[in-house]
Amino acid sequence: MTDAKLSFAISATLLAGLLSVPAMAAEQEPLRLGFLTIKSGALAAGGKQMEDGLRLFLKERNNMIGGRKVELFVGDTAGQPAITKTKAQELVEKNKVHVMIGPLAAFEALAIDDYIRASEIPTIAPSAAAEDLTQRKPNPWFVRAVGTSAQANHPFGEYAARELKYKRIAIIADDFAFGHETAAGFQRSFEENGGKIVQKLWSPLNVADYGTYIGQIKPNVDAVFAAFAGGNGIKFIKQYNEFGLKGKIPLLGAMTTVDEGILKSMGDEAVGVLSAGWYSAATDNPNNKRFVAGINKEYKQDPGYYSMGAYGAALMLEEAVKAVKGKIEDKAAFMAALRNVSVPTDPRGNISLDALGNPVMDVYIRKVERVNGKLVNKVIKTYPAVTQFWTYSRKDFLASPVYSRDYPPATNLEK
Repeated sequence: MTDAKLSFAISATLLAGLLSVPAMAAEQEPLRLGFLTIKSGALAAGGKQMEDGLRLFLKERNNMIGGRKVELFVGDTAGQPAITKTKAQELVEKNKVHVMIGPLAAFEALAIDDYIRASEIPTIAPSAAAEDLTQRKPNPWFVRAVGTSAQANHPFGEYAARELKYKRIAIIADDFAFGHETAAGFQRSFEENGGKIVQKLWSPLNVADYGTYIGQIKPNVDAVFAAFAGGNGIKFIKQYNEFGLKGKIPLLGAMTTVDEGILKSMGDEAVGVLSAGWYSAATDNPNNKRFVAGINKEYKQDPGYYSMGAYGAALMLEEAVKAVKGKIEDKAAFMAALRNVSVPTDPRGNISLDALGNPVMDVYIRKVERVNGKLVNKVIKTYPAVTQFWTYSRKDFLASPVYSRDYPPATNLEK
């Protein structure tokens, strides 16, 4: 080879090497993960547990997902829709995150729905259960790691009517989207199976005292169905007992009313409460045992709705990142992988999504018991592979209005 040719070859090699540096740097760039949570107010306990679940996931993987280091950016929404939108914008436009996990509350997710669509930011909901985000108004950039508000309560309403033989039930719930939709799902299936909802009471999310509401509960109902989020279940169940109703009127709860995250702050007043949910720390499988042991070790408590939701969202993220070989910058390919994700290692079992981005999961009927001095949600019945549409035709379900404070109509209310 002549000196000229050799010089040219060396120059070409050096140039190729220099040109490859940006590409290599881009491949090694951290995966920027945005996380929307709540650190103050009535839902702060759930926000803390969500963060616990996510941080355990990252610690277990040495802060790596799909071969890429993770850079975590946390936005505190304070449980306020306007702040939620501001924090989402900061994560996307300032921190340039590739994907978001969050927010916590249904009303927060609804507040940023338009922004998620406009910014085309892949978003995984670890807690927010607003029905229409995966029903009548599906967001192409949004999937859920948890069920819809009503998903666990369709089977619960059936269970209350068919197996508990209850005929008359009073409902009390948080007066916001999650409470409305949770109560509606329970009401619909309970009444379709022969029961009657004879009373509905709605309490503000930040109510200080439930005495006024408990005092209104009709004494001739067979049971009370209570749907609360955050730490509100603690206050309600304590006062329910103080008013002497524990031994008189059985108490049924939404999953979050007696969530493991707040059971540790309850006493014997919670023993015997029945609830329905897609998770229990008592679920007997190897993946769940490892997850529970991890949360126990790091945070000295059992995992529940919020910690499991964030951990499950991170598992979904991990599987989708693997599917695109770490190239999360290709948003369309990543989102396609996320919507088709299958997670065999989830503590709940093998998790997959339906065509609208919502998980199909087993639903458990649970009973609060004291085991070895600790309150637990013991599983007493399993409804396998429950979808967000329950036993209804998807077409008919979506043709009806979204669940709300007034739908389905409460035609059996008594004065």
